[in-house]
Amino acid sequence: MRAIIAHAAKDLRIGEIDPCAAPGPGEVAVRLKVGGICGSDLHYYLHGGFGTVRIKEPMILGHEVAGEIAAIGDGVAGLEVGMPVAVNPSRPCRRCRQCTRGRANLCPEVIFNGSAMRFPHVQGLFRESVVVPAALAVPVSCTLSQAAMIEPFSVALHAVSRAPSLLGADVLISGAGPIGCLVAIAAKLAGARAITMTDIAEPPLAIARTVGADETVDARDVEALEAMRDRFDVAFDCSGAAAALEAAFGMIGPGGTLVVVGNGGDPQMPTSRVVAREIEVRGSFRFDGEFALAARLLSSGRVDLSPLVTATRPLADAVAAFDLASDKARSMKVQLDLAA
Repeated sequence: MRAIIAHAAKDLRIGEIDPCAAPGPGEVAVRLKVGGICGSDLHYYLHGGFGTVRIKEPMILGHEVAGEIAAIGDGVAGLEVGMPVAVNPSRPCRRCRQCTRGRANLCPEVIFNGSAMRFPHVQGLFRESVVVPAALAVPVSCTLSQAAMIEPFSVALHAVSRAPSLLGADVLISGAGPIGCLVAIAAKLAGARAITMTDIAEPPLAIARTVGADETVDARDVEALEAMRDRFDVAFDCSGAAAALEAAFGMIGPGGTLVVVGNGGDPQMPTSRVVAREIEVRGSFRFDGEFALAARLLSSGRVDLSPLVTATRPLADAVAAFDLASDKARSMKVQLDLAA
């Protein structure tokens, strides 16, 4: 069967891999239909990795996927052939100290599809089918395009859970990419009074206004940023840019909280401001139980993530799809039709 395989920076190929074996006890086979291109996929494609994480062997990309149950192994209940599902790409050990204290997203032994953090790498899900433990195939009652958004929405829900209560809060979100927009949606659900989003490009800000941003600001407008000094109760940095993170410190009011979601920047922390204003800085990494919550929210119709999907391309045109996803002026979330 076909798969999208990264060999090195700018070396993305459609390759043939062995077909899946029949699912064993407690497993299901999923015929994958839709996959969303994530920021980490783009880092592997454009740069061969990020930070110290580098591709050292050919790796199938992808971890935002949905499809249909194709076969069921012995002992599986609650799933049927043909049922639409989202595939959870995260498999924590459930035994270590982090898992047993309710922080499974920090499990040091986690197996996460499409990640080069381990070696051998954990192969990803941009392929035509996969066999997974039945618990990772989460039934949905929404389109498969929306189901493939469950994984990034889980990241956003976890980020909001890392903040104090947002009920009535003034919220800043730096970075209006897919995760930033999803955090805006999650923050509205959590009761935020008003959401301001910043970015250096107008096209993502235009989409941000359709999904919950009450105000959008060009992050290059120094005067506009200065006018927002000390204004926000909670800020989420989803940009991964050092400049945006440093600017956020100045816009958080006394006793406020900064949740760092984006990765890649190396900012200078204004320690005196953090101390004198008692600003809390919290990290947010992946998700755990939020995956099931995201599936319920989408299946119930509580949220609509379709405005974020700006293009769908066939698996056979993966390189063009990745190039499009790399151009933030032309795309927000690019998805792949894994059956085409």
